[in-house]
Amino acid sequence: MGDRSAAVKVAAVQAASVFLERERSTAKACALIREAGRRGARVIGFPESFIPAHPVWYHHHPATGTLATDLAVALFKNSIEIPGPEVEALCAAAGDANAYVVVGVCEKLPRTLGTLYNTQLYIAPDGRVLGMHRKLMPTGGERLVHTGGAADTFGAIATEFGPMSALICGENSNPLAICALAAQGTRIHVMSWPSYLGRAPLGNRVAVDAQAFARMCKSYVIAACGVIDDTLVAALRLDAAQAQRLREPGRCGGSLVVAPDGRVAAGPLGAQESILYAECDVAIAARMRSDDEFAGHWSRPDIFQLRVRRSAPRIYTVSGGPPPADTLPRAAGTVARRLDGRVSPPVRAPRNRKRR
Repeated sequence: MGDRSAAVKVAAVQAASVFLERERSTAKACALIREAGRRGARVIGFPESFIPAHPVWYHHHPATGTLATDLAVALFKNSIEIPGPEVEALCAAAGDANAYVVVGVCEKLPRTLGTLYNTQLYIAPDGRVLGMHRKLMPTGGERLVHTGGAADTFGAIATEFGPMSALICGENSNPLAICALAAQGTRIHVMSWPSYLGRAPLGNRVAVDAQAFARMCKSYVIAACGVIDDTLVAALRLDAAQAQRLREPGRCGGSLVVAPDGRVAAGPLGAQESILYAECDVAIAARMRSDDEFAGHWSRPDIFQLRVRRSAPRIYTVSGGPPPADTLPRAAGTVARRLDGRVSPPVRAPRNRKRR
């Protein structure tokens, strides 16, 4: 009888954040997750920094100006902590939808006043946090508000459909990141994109990167893009010419789903808010990998090798006591099992030790 190939319905959420409003953006995300779940989606991908917004204002305003500074402070105040109430709400929605969810968030470290990460949060159908991916290298204006992640949050996650991975914006064209995920056998990959890129139309870039990734990794790609709404334009205080440029065709949107053979399975969408669905047949990946699997029988490890350092750098260490709060495992409160066999233990607050 042989192995049975799994078929899965996936969804790319194309929507605008409720700009710099954490609670309302979370509520919107939860509603979209439940809607996609009702339509039968088992894997749901969201845009970059959907909660509470992406720092696109640096495309238009000087970094040290009053408006940019005020928006940066608002971004910090509305970013989420992991774990936290927003994460609990997202987990409940994923459980109701019975779906794997990858949602883009701005993450702040607990008990800090300035450290933010550009993060994708993985949530399981049973409502557990599976892990996260922090963008390794913030791009452009992101560097003013986001710090880079480390390899301890990089890599594919095990799911019932096989390995699943996710990357953010420009990371999806990083050849070394693609090679590492191909070596882990990723079958479904989520690309999270902002509402626009500033210099070039978003849709063209998304299509090129999604098809290239799918062809190289022989995986399905869910590319989820943000969109521009009137609230965002008003908050950015653009002049008429700037606002008109943001309305040019192809400037925002472009979500699509690409099959392992590079064929566009669904989309691309225009500039409207929508949820894009596609039926994914994993057997296509098997057929494509039988021709040339670059991390398998087509690889030449005697010639090419890639090494990924899993350890995260620490600014300080403490010996002879419980670990400091900022050195706890990233997937707080969960057990995250990665494909390389590493297991992050559940996070518990360190007990206060009484001095004798």
